[in-house]
Amino acid sequence: MSELTSSAAEWDASDELAAVRGRFVLDDGVYLDGNSLGALPAHVPGRVEDVVRRQWGELRIRSWDESDWWTAPERIGDRIAPLVGAAPGQVVVGDSTSVNVFKAVVAAVRMAGEDRDEILVDATTFPTDGYIAASAARMTGRTLRPVAPADVPAALGPRTAAVLLNHVDYRTGRLHDLPALTAAVHAAGAYTVWDLCHSAGALPVGLDAHGVDLAVGCTYKYLNGGPGSPAYLYVRHGLQDRFDSPLPGWNSHVEPFGMRSAYAPAPGAPRGRVGTPDILSLLALEAALDVWDGVTVEAVRAKSLALTDFFLRCVGEYVPAGRVESVTPVAHAERGSQVALRCADAGAVMERLIGRGVVGDFRPPDLLRFGFTPLYVSFADVERAARVLAEVL
Repeated sequence: MSELTSSAAEWDASDELAAVRGRFVLDDGVYLDGNSLGALPAHVPGRVEDVVRRQWGELRIRSWDESDWWTAPERIGDRIAPLVGAAPGQVVVGDSTSVNVFKAVVAAVRMAGEDRDEILVDATTFPTDGYIAASAARMTGRTLRPVAPADVPAALGPRTAAVLLNHVDYRTGRLHDLPALTAAVHAAGAYTVWDLCHSAGALPVGLDAHGVDLAVGCTYKYLNGGPGSPAYLYVRHGLQDRFDSPLPGWNSHVEPFGMRSAYAPAPGAPRGRVGTPDILSLLALEAALDVWDGVTVEAVRAKSLALTDFFLRCVGEYVPAGRVESVTPVAHAERGSQVALRCADAGAVMERLIGRGVVGDFRPPDLLRFGFTPLYVSFADVERAARVLAEVL
């Protein structure tokens, strides 16, 4: 047994989250793509079957009241809230991340006022966020300026209305400084919109503690809600009365069943709703969140850092020198829960890895991405992944 194999066994023996692994459906491979799609929690199929057969099949329309379908967006939002450091009543679940980015950016611009005519957007953002921000800028008559997150403080000024940033870079895994950047934006009199897709469920976010204005995120990565599970929107308590959604719908009306011709927004988090909730995927997500029972985000973060540290160590030991280059920061304060390795033939390498049972993903032109979900990834998985990577290379 090698030193690294022994180290993995020791880490797993002392892992306080090891028992949580049994809450998921896993095979004998190594799944390191939870930063794209989380694994299936084992109890979700049974819960979804109840939703389909009993709630929909037997109760039918009565389930809006008797099965609490109507309250699901806010109820599930309150389940997500502690995972992103938010008090109840500030998170609503529904729509996609893209739709929620649009709501948040336009609402932020409207709150900022007419004299602020510029939107800053993370220049390294996931493409859709950039597309949405550009559309929001056109529709509101603002100018869009892409800026690297590190350059945001210097780019802020009296013209800045809103700043859209990613908490973790989806390609490199770099963790941006949410507290410092939020403070800088506020000092300039502007509003923050944070995309938490690659951080929620992997590390502490602290939305309330750091005074974040608006935030969005998906639920199918580290929250394991399933493919296409609905996203969420966070609106800070102090801004909810001023949140002017560009997508007012009957579900966010103060009297949704009044069928009024004039729109009057509901108070609180429901103001972020639009149309009829997507109940099947919402309730699958609600069931999936049960895997967090008894788990703290702080424990998840500690294991995440240990897993990524160990992976980088194993890659350094096993992989021939110069064959790959890590583009993920070494410093814990700058790292999310993934490691990205630059490799000239990354696409072909990932195909061979998947063929050997190690599932990560490839981002053109030359990045191998490995996501480490602490709820079900073990240290033995990490050692095996690095060893197979070395053999493939």
